[in-house]
Amino acid sequence: MNNNLVTMANQIGGFFKSYPDKEQATKDIAGHMKKFWPPIMRKEIADYVASSKENLLDDMVNDAVKKYL
Repeated sequence: MNNNLVTMANQIGGFFKSYPDKEQATKDIAGHMKKFWPPIMRKEIADYVASSKENLLDDMVNDAVKKYL
């Protein structure tokens, strides 16, 4: 797994974390990834979430990947 993807995903999450509606923020995190990340990056982060025992993603980012990516 590319640690840069984890860092970038958590930075995206950090931006949306201040949103008052947490579910909408979760959707927006996934929406940002869908809009700006190529499919190979999205697949890599989804595979990471699905298989990693030591997940370093923020909880909201982790939820966004699981639910909406």
